[in-house]
Amino acid sequence: MDPTRETKSELSLRLASSAVILAGIIILFTGIYYCVIKAGIPYQDPPLELQIQYAINTGIGNTLIKEGFLISICGGIARWLLKLILKKRRKK
Repeated sequence: MDPTRETKSELSLRLASSAVILAGIIILFTGIYYCVIKAGIPYQDPPLELQIQYAINTGIGNTLIKEGFLISICGGIARWLLKLILKKRRKK
């Protein structure tokens, strides 16, 4: 077997880590959309309903941004660790 060639399991792990990174980026941009577009700039003297709606949209946006960033970072770390493990295995 050629040591420079990837096996199916290596390829599937690399694809899965790329999918996790992409999912995190999509979640991150959805959170940015919620904060910037849906919530927008708060009104000066809004009624209670608009204050509640603004708080809900801002909370959703902040949560999505935080979770999307963490998912992307975790996927990147997993991809990096996979690369290190595969590099070490191929040297042997």
